[in-house]
Amino acid sequence: MSVTILPRSVWAQYVGPDKYQKAAAPPAPSNDPNWNPEAGVFIHHRGPYNPLATNYASETECLLDIAQVFDEHTQGDEFNGDIAYNFLICPHGNIYQGRGYERGEANYGKGAPIDGYGRNAGFYSICALMRSNHTATEALLRAYRNLIDHLRNEAPRRTGNRIFPHSYGYDTECPGNLTMYAQPGSTIDPSAPWTGLADIYIFAAQRWVNAAYAGVAPGYITCPENGRTGWSTVYSLTQGLQHELGISPTVQNFGSGTFDAVKKRGRLPNVEFNANLIRIYNGALWCKGYWTSTNQAIWSDDSQSALERVYRDAGLSYSTMSLSMWPHICKGLLRMDQFRLIPQGDINIQRVQQRLNARYVAGIGIPAMSLVPCDGIYTRDVQQGFMMALQYELGLALNSINGNFGPNTQAGLRGKGSGTLTGDLRYLFRAACYFNSPTMNGNAPLMYNPDDIGTDADTTTHLQWLRAFQTFSQLPVTVTNDYATWAQLLISTGDSERPATGCDCITEITAARGQALKAAGYQIVGRYLDEDVKPGEPGYLAKALRTTEPQTILNAGLRFFPIFQYYGRALSNFTYAKGLSHAQIAHDKAVGYRIPAGTCIYFAVDYDALNVDIDSNIKPYFEGVRDGLAQKGGRYAYGVYGSRNVCSRVSHEVGAKWSMVSGMSWGFSGNLGFPLPENWALNQIKEFDFQTGWGLDNDVWRTGGDPGVSSLSS
Repeated sequence: MSVTILPRSVWAQYVGPDKYQKAAAPPAPSNDPNWNPEAGVFIHHRGPYNPLATNYASETECLLDIAQVFDEHTQGDEFNGDIAYNFLICPHGNIYQGRGYERGEANYGKGAPIDGYGRNAGFYSICALMRSNHTATEALLRAYRNLIDHLRNEAPRRTGNRIFPHSYGYDTECPGNLTMYAQPGSTIDPSAPWTGLADIYIFAAQRWVNAAYAGVAPGYITCPENGRTGWSTVYSLTQGLQHELGISPTVQNFGSGTFDAVKKRGRLPNVEFNANLIRIYNGALWCKGYWTSTNQAIWSDDSQSALERVYRDAGLSYSTMSLSMWPHICKGLLRMDQFRLIPQGDINIQRVQQRLNARYVAGIGIPAMSLVPCDGIYTRDVQQGFMMALQYELGLALNSINGNFGPNTQAGLRGKGSGTLTGDLRYLFRAACYFNSPTMNGNAPLMYNPDDIGTDADTTTHLQWLRAFQTFSQLPVTVTNDYATWAQLLISTGDSERPATGCDCITEITAARGQALKAAGYQIVGRYLDEDVKPGEPGYLAKALRTTEPQTILNAGLRFFPIFQYYGRALSNFTYAKGLSHAQIAHDKAVGYRIPAGTCIYFAVDYDALNVDIDSNIKPYFEGVRDGLAQKGGRYAYGVYGSRNVCSRVSHEVGAKWSMVSGMSWGFSGNLGFPLPENWALNQIKEFDFQTGWGLDNDVWRTGGDPGVSSLSS
């Protein structure tokens, strides 16, 4: 990476005339025989707050400050007559040469060696022109990142991957607010993704909670001090809360014991006298993204305004529910739930979320129900709360409500749920329709009209969407709220007992088994092209097609579709290189089985891949699949097996022809709040034993979808 390092002469003009020649001269070669900065870098700043210090408003002020550093460092012999830092970076993103690649003096060389490297002899020192009351600019952080990359890969004296704050092993507050960046994996580390600015107030909360409870609260686990919110930080704050409420040992979970302790204390933060609890509440608000007290030991007007905003965002009234709902709000603060609409959120979904909180948590008081997030995203927690609300409206006893799609819920949907809907039950049905939007109306996507959620009328738009949804999902087109439609709206399996003409299995289809499948109404069966575990190895399942099996399947009057899966149950199984290799293996296997050209081979993603996984690994894997098949002549198409989200994204963004949806994995986040992919061909809905020792997955085979294999090549 090319960087511009401005020479000493740029700032030397601002030193006194008696020192100009020395300042402008190239740095002298190292007189330390051990100087070899191969270990890494130390991060520095200009020191503690000083009311007389510059604020670096202009580049001239930055140059004057570097000149002052040079003047300070050449007053005595401590730094061998030169500026101590190898490089300096200003808030505007300019990099200045100090000692350059020669000699390191600024890292407290008297300290103990690190991994055998002297603190001065083995590390570069890079100083930011900012004091402890300043925050880093993006330009400054990008300059740090670029300079470190240069020092690792291009400098005449190259360095290693270590990044330390000046305070590492040395009693100093340096580098102040840069401390949260002074570590491997941070945004200034060129080997890690760029993540932008961190938050100094979250950083302050992290440092405080670790200092207050590490080694003090039994069971306490420290959180990273990186200025970024995350589960580890809110867990540590939760453990601090437990310690202050007398719970020991502390655990990383806001469970019923913590909830009851908050309720028993019965104090809102504005009347709380325990400063540590105030710090925890303020820290939690910062982690939620609310502007609160900058002095986290004080409950300020900003703190109170932020808390009242949390209540409103959660759909609750602070004036009438503040104390009664405080344990729920406290629990919500100490989780990663978000109560504000996020940029990718849907305001109509947020309104449903807020209504769930207001009616069923605050109003009804369902014992098992916690506040649901109100970020406009349909997630597992929202699904759980929504199911509890539905169970209440179906008439389940309060203490039996659990959010599961169990026998009592199914019976309620077949009964009350399938009758004429009004009021809150009707609202939930139509909210579920909105959650499952868009559906396909022919070849065009169709969103549910949000205005229909709040009315009992069977509007034209409501009936149109319902008809399209049932048709697209391959359900009976009743245009009513029947059980099959409810089930399809609520859970990715839908009605798992509905007829299915497709199946897949790991067991050889013999002539007798083929006849049994045909007699049971099946028309197509999925089988595996290969297995990554070899005979005799642990875990071998003998799941691959046998040589004559394709013809045996066809002889039984069935079709089949090929599946390729080499493990596929972890992120590490998916890379471009593996996709390329798997595609070529699949091609060769398919040719060996005489599978005709044009057949779609389904490549499996058999775990709950999140969006970040899809971006980092799943898409590159399928790009490898695409390229691997193309390199083999493009004889076969490729499909994707996975959650609804995986199938939709791989199909839209990489070009998979057909989707086989793992609807049976109803708990996958990728199956919650995502509609069926437009190109779904098979939906896996039930696992069972078709015969003793012969397990089968039922697959709804879509009419007009992937035709599968009906004949073999000569």
